[in-house]
Amino acid sequence: MTKIKYLPLAAAIAMVPTLGAAQDAEFATLEQTTFIFNTLLFLIGGFLVFWMAAGFAMLEAGLVRSKNVTTQLTKNMGLFGIAAIMYWLIGYNIMYPGDGNWIIEGVFGTISPKDIKTDIDAGGYSNASDFFFQLMFCATTASIVSGTMAERVKLWPFLIFVVVLTGIIYPIEASWQWGGGFLSTMGFSDFAGSTLVHAAGGFAALAGAIILGPRLGKYSKEGRVIPLPGSNLALATLGTFILWMGWFGFNGASQLAMGTLEDVDAVAQIFANTNMAAAAGAIAALILTQVMYGKVDLTMVLNGALAGLVSITAGPLDPTLFGALWIGAVGGVIVVFAVPFLDKLKIDDVVGAIPVHLIAGFWGTLVVPVYTEGTSFVTQIIGFAAVGIFVFVISLIAWMVLKATLGIRASEEAEINGLDTSELGMEAYPEFSNG
Repeated sequence: MTKIKYLPLAAAIAMVPTLGAAQDAEFATLEQTTFIFNTLLFLIGGFLVFWMAAGFAMLEAGLVRSKNVTTQLTKNMGLFGIAAIMYWLIGYNIMYPGDGNWIIEGVFGTISPKDIKTDIDAGGYSNASDFFFQLMFCATTASIVSGTMAERVKLWPFLIFVVVLTGIIYPIEASWQWGGGFLSTMGFSDFAGSTLVHAAGGFAALAGAIILGPRLGKYSKEGRVIPLPGSNLALATLGTFILWMGWFGFNGASQLAMGTLEDVDAVAQIFANTNMAAAAGAIAALILTQVMYGKVDLTMVLNGALAGLVSITAGPLDPTLFGALWIGAVGGVIVVFAVPFLDKLKIDDVVGAIPVHLIAGFWGTLVVPVYTEGTSFVTQIIGFAAVGIFVFVISLIAWMVLKATLGIRASEEAEINGLDTSELGMEAYPEFSNG
């Protein structure tokens, strides 16, 4: 054992000024410290939002029938990989046109990867950390579409749509706000993406669901809704908690800075408000389903929490905790009423993504002026409508083209037997019969 030698106390104290003077030159400057903490916020927020990909996969795997679970997991793996590549190739360059590479701002960008190397002396954060963080939002938009169209869409046409969504549609509409486009100039406010990410994904999903049509047996000839229960509510619940956790990065890191006391305090407030909105959305759905149906519906509670999260995402910093509570609670109420409303329209949304992301996204965007100065209800509605119309129309055209060329719907036999066997030739639960 090595013996530790201790200096006499007086000698140790005497050395302190000398050691401090020798080390002063090695301490980080204020600018360096700011760079470090800003970059760290992007990286931590980015990998939390990345973890949301697992949340979407688990949620969808739990809410589809066992015969379609493997296909759903494959879609979630594929869409994230496609998003990463397409956002690097063209999406990031389209979304942030500040380098003078654009022909017409907000419409066309150069089809070339943007350099993410950092001039450390000129920037307040690493370019690579910003790219990594922004990519996660792009992938989230595609994940929203996956759940709505589950159990009847073919794998490859869906992945081709993801190429268009992540490479072109999302970057263009997001550039209107986060890239300094006309929505930003107009005064539209969407802090972390209730409209730009969640509603955009919801509009793309709505367009696909309309073109694709409902699952076989979902609606009777008399118009009655036939329940098609998911395979694993434990997985769906796990997925919801993972998404809830990832949302702290989604909203918190959207402060985009952690180099000052004010920024760090803002991140903390965002965390607290985000959590409160999710909790309120879940409880609102829990109570409301008990009152309306005489029993609590777990799937509504899960989506109520997610709707609360979407509702607070457009403005997570400015509300009080009570404000976050009632904003999130309204989101939970929206889900309980919106899910059966879509069924009346015969729009089959397997996981409830349209109520959660589109309708609650509208609510979250609309309510921002209640707490955020310098915003207006009119501007918020105009911004939401601009994004919605663009994403819906372009998505509708894309789905129609895919339907006319490749076909997007699985055959009746494939749908009855399950897409796992027809699309992949493998099952998630081979020991059990299809359900």
